[in-house]
Amino acid sequence: MSDSVVSVEENLQDKIDKFIGESEGLSLSDKELNSVKIKQSVDQKSILLNYEWVEDVIERVDPTGKQFLQLNLSNGKKLLLTNNLIGFKPVACKGLDMTKLPKVVTTPDLISVFEAIEDSMENDYTSNIEVDVLKKVFKSVILGGESIGFDLHNEKTWLAQIDALRNKFIA
Repeated sequence: MSDSVVSVEENLQDKIDKFIGESEGLSLSDKELNSVKIKQSVDQKSILLNYEWVEDVIERVDPTGKQFLQLNLSNGKKLLLTNNLIGFKPVACKGLDMTKLPKVVTTPDLISVFEAIEDSMENDYTSNIEVDVLKKVFKSVILGGESIGFDLHNEKTWLAQIDALRNKFIA
């Protein structure tokens, strides 16, 4: 590896580490030569980031003026590191209009979508179609989070639990 490649990789790593170190809700742990675990304090979810996967780090500013980092990865995926959260793209699911979803979601969005599913199921006026759409949104966020390295095994069981309860009351 040439010196220029090493210095570029170190610069990207330094940018990421510095941003996370100055953030309020993200932290670094299990730091090794080529990787680090990034943890969100809001829900204690974390991902393992291999620095070698990072092709580019772009410093950006959101509409409210807050800075965030966009990490472009070698597999074509992107991560957004904000002051408190790790953002990612939801995955397209059959029958789901992706234009109605935000372009970037976070793991706490799973709670909001799940609560909307619960509310919809409790409402006699909500159609099964609306509940099915919300379930697809939930799945889309789960798949997006897992694709960038979040362990969302527990969250995946939430829908199975709610369906089991629903079937119990219908029977």
